[in-house]
Amino acid sequence: MRVAADVMNGETHEVELPEGATYARLLDEIGENPEAAVVVVDGRPVPEDATVEADEVEVMRTVSGGR
Repeated sequence: MRVAADVMNGETHEVELPEGATYARLLDEIGENPEAAVVVVDGRPVPEDATVEADEVEVMRTVSGGR
């Protein structure tokens, strides 16, 4: 399955994933940490352990910090 991942900083990655791959695998393939990013499909976040079913996704990096 070919997936286009549009990262919020403007990068777009085209990734070929095997059938049954998860969104965590997608994040790994594009070099994003699953603990620091979330995949969004049709405007909704998807669990990283869900099977990839969309051919276009957005990747948003989460912000953390503070005291």
